[in-house]
Amino acid sequence: MTETATLRRAVATDASAIRDLTRAAYAKWVPRIGREPKPMTADYDAAVRNHRFDLLHVDDALAALIETIAETDHLLIENVAVSPTFQGRGFGRRLMAHAEELAASAGFREVRLYTNKLFDENVRLYLRLGYRIDRENDVGVGTAVHMSKRIP
Repeated sequence: MTETATLRRAVATDASAIRDLTRAAYAKWVPRIGREPKPMTADYDAAVRNHRFDLLHVDDALAALIETIAETDHLLIENVAVSPTFQGRGFGRRLMAHAEELAASAGFREVRLYTNKLFDENVRLYLRLGYRIDRENDVGVGTAVHMSKRIP
């Protein structure tokens, strides 16, 4: 059976599904850091109003999402989440490439993101995708790794 993967922009009524997917995707990190990561506690009703969310559906199931924020001189990737059911299938990489395309089409020359230093698998993935580590800083509940990538 062939799956159909489609990408669409989120609307206000997607906030609950975004919250559910994000909580499921980030749950694996709770034992590692001893608390819920920031994306698990976000107000997605407000976030959907103020940020861009692109949702990747496989057939009728919400498989993954990316949340971006247009800053003055770059595009910030605020959140990338892939449902545990769909992890390991390249959807996160696909959404990262989508964000880079969004940045380029908006005239930005840089994409930035940040992640928890203890999410070392994510840091390694971003490095493989061409991102560089710009800095690390203590955020009180852990260490944030700030990364960026130049867009041609």
